[in-house]
Amino acid sequence: MSKTIVVTGTDTDIGKTVFAAGLTKALGASYWKPVQAGFDDGTDSTRVAQLGVPASSVIQEAYRLRTPCSPHRSAELDNVIIDPASLALPQVTGPLVVEGAGGALVPVTRELLYADLFARWAAPVVIVASTALGTINHSLLTIEALRTRDVPILGITFIGNPQEDTEETICAIGKVRRLGRLPLLDPLDSESLAATFARCFAMDDFQ
Repeated sequence: MSKTIVVTGTDTDIGKTVFAAGLTKALGASYWKPVQAGFDDGTDSTRVAQLGVPASSVIQEAYRLRTPCSPHRSAELDNVIIDPASLALPQVTGPLVVEGAGGALVPVTRELLYADLFARWAAPVVIVASTALGTINHSLLTIEALRTRDVPILGITFIGNPQEDTEETICAIGKVRRLGRLPLLDPLDSESLAATFARCFAMDDFQ
């Protein structure tokens, strides 16, 4: 199978989709969001396309659910049964970036968490963490949850303003590699993301 990288977060709305878009474009990869919950404001797949990933490289979601909440509950509200068998990694030519929903312990179904799904895929995971207050706890809990399930962790990337001691503390205690930090971009568009991503990350770390 081609190289697959899974992107998960320590929380929701911290910039995981922006990072995933930057990584997908930089690698020339395909992008897949297995389950989209909520689309009144657009989908994450649409967002990564707006941020420079070719539409031909965006794989359709396995499930697109209406309510913006945890996938397990959103599916129940939509009277949809999520079949884990339908969440096998798609076969693509070249690398694949897969984006989870929210954090690693978000339920996909009432019996399956995203971290369990990551373990089934056995693909390396990049943890995306905010640099805001509380990130040490959230990051270390995420690392522990993934390691408990023997999920390989490629490293951690941070989003936001620099917090050198916080970032070093997480990497030292969690024994994970710091891949870099993506600042908050204004404006945020395909050009600014591509240029900033190239400046802030070494692509050899993702090979």
